[in-house]
Order: sequence, then C-alpha cells, then structure tokens
Amino acid sequence: MKICVTGASGFIGGYLVEELLAAGHEVVGVDNFSKYGPVSHSYDLNSRYSFVEGDAKEPFLLKELFSDCDIVVAGAARIGGISYFHRYAYDLLAENERIIASTFDAAIWAFQHRRLKKIVVLSSSMVYESTSVFPTPEGSELTSPPPRSTYGFQKLACEYFARGARDQYGLPYTIVRPFNCVGIGERRALSDVEVRSGNIRLALSHVVPDLVMKVLKGQDPLHILGSGHQVRHFTYGADLARGIRLAIEHPGATNEDFNLSTETSTTILEVAEMIWRFIHPDQPFRYICDPPFPYDVQKRVPDVRKAREVLGFEAKTSLQDVLKEVIPWIYEQIQMGRM
Repeated sequence: MKICVTGASGFIGGYLVEELLAAGHEVVGVDNFSKYGPVSHSYDLNSRYSFVEGDAKEPFLLKELFSDCDIVVAGAARIGGISYFHRYAYDLLAENERIIASTFDAAIWAFQHRRLKKIVVLSSSMVYESTSVFPTPEGSELTSPPPRSTYGFQKLACEYFARGARDQYGLPYTIVRPFNCVGIGERRALSDVEVRSGNIRLALSHVVPDLVMKVLKGQDPLHILGSGHQVRHFTYGADLARGIRLAIEHPGATNEDFNLSTETSTTILEVAEMIWRFIHPDQPFRYICDPPFPYDVQKRVPDVRKAREVLGFEAKTSLQDVLKEVIPWIYEQIQMGRM
C-alpha cells in the first residue's frame, strides 16, 4: 500500500514511518518542521520513502499528496507537555482544528475522486481525561464528562470528524489512541516553555525525558511534579508504531477505535526511581514534590483487550528496557547541546 503520514517528522511519526517501510509499504511523509525544526532519519534515502516539507493546513497540498495514496494517517498536530497546555490553550484548539479540518477535506475528496480507502486518526489518551472508569475501555470517551484541557477536547473532536465523515461521505476510518509514548527522538521543541524545576531550568515536554535530564544534570533531591502517585502506562514508540500499522492493515479495524498501550501501570515516583537507579546505582534516591499543574491527570489506565483480540496487538517492551535505550540517547543529546 501507499500511505501518506502527516506529521511524519514528529515523535510517533518517526517510529511509524520506519515501521511502515520495514513492512514493505510505500510512504509519503509531510511535515512543516514546526516542532523540532529540520530533522533527519535513517530512512530518508529509502527508495520507498518520499518527504514533502509543507503545512497540513493547506488542503490543496494535501489533495495532491493524497490523490495517489491508499491510506492517510492523520498525525499532524501541535502537541506538547502539561505546561504547553496552558501557554497554548487557544492554539491547541484552533490550530489543531484547522489541521484536522484540512486533512479531512482532502481525504474526503481523495476518497470520492481518487483511490483513497481509509483515514487513520492518531488520537490521544487525553480523550479519557475526565473518566472515572478504570481500566478505561473504548467507548468511555462517549460516556465520560468531556476533557477539561483544550488539547484533550480537540483530540475528541478529531474522533468526531472521523465519525462525521463516515456518516455523511462514507469515508472509512480507524481511530488509534496511543498511551504515553516513550522512546528516542523526543527533544526540546522550538516552542517549549522553559521553566525552573528546583535548580534546573528545562523545557517541560513529557515526564520521562524531563526526569532523565534532571538526574543527568545532577539534581538531588529530584523534583517531581505533583505527588508522584499519578499512574501512567509508558509504551515504547516502536510498539505503538506496530499497533498503528496493524490498525492500518487489518480489515477488522475499519470504522473502529483502539487503545494502544502496554498493560503495565507505573507511577511517576516508580519511573523516577528507575531512572535514578540506572544513572546513580550507588546513591540514595531522594525526591521532593513540586506543586502540580492543572490537567495533570491522576490516573490513566487503558483497557487493551480490544486491540489484542481484534488486531493481535500487545505492547511487550518493558519500561526498564526502554530506559536502557532512552537514557544513553538523552545523555548524548545533552552533550551535543540539543537538550
């Protein structure tokens, strides 16, 4: 199949393009480099990969790219960490709405007039931001209170775009919800907000790279945002990419939605201590808690049975194994002045 991935140079996008090429697909990537600036990947010279620098808000560009593709993966979005939700509360809603509307306009056209077969929407676990049902199954986004953050609300809107385009125009869709992606390739975004965390100034993005940076830079005691008892399911980027590929390929995924996640729950305090022990195995682990930001979800536990039963997908890479890859990579990025 020929697959167009918007947001191809993003964190998950990079893992996904690599996975799709390894599976034998032809891939067209589009990105405007707004998050990290220009980046390069090991697959850039792959004969089955082509890249276009462009803005996913431009429907004429997307129509041209989608016109000879079988699948579109709608991955482009403005995204960041918890502090980002506050600084860009309006842009996360308005800009992402423009991106997703443009993407669906072009996809509907390509479905009606060209060979496009399906759109795959990269949603987010944040659609479950206000749920009280754990583990949280697919469908809870429709019965729970709406997300409080504009980011979570807009991601839920993306899912309604998919259902609306199917209902009105017949465009088949698949919705995937990655949970807490971890891996290499995530660095300081151009628009990240630099804040002070104890004696360290850093740009808050996501919890694992930020904790790693603070420990590598010698922070002791380690500053943790909130109580540390927040529950997350840290899922390796390559595992998520495999799950997305299966959702693209599997006929049973049409007009369905899937939680893609590890089954393992980990608290922020537990991952902080794992990181500390990896870097300072002989030093006592000390930490203090900083006041949390709003929208810091206290519990995020997905029900992953549907992805296992329909797609045959399980995320099996342990957080310990992910950290063995991520920590040396972040150390190298710090030495090179990229973090």
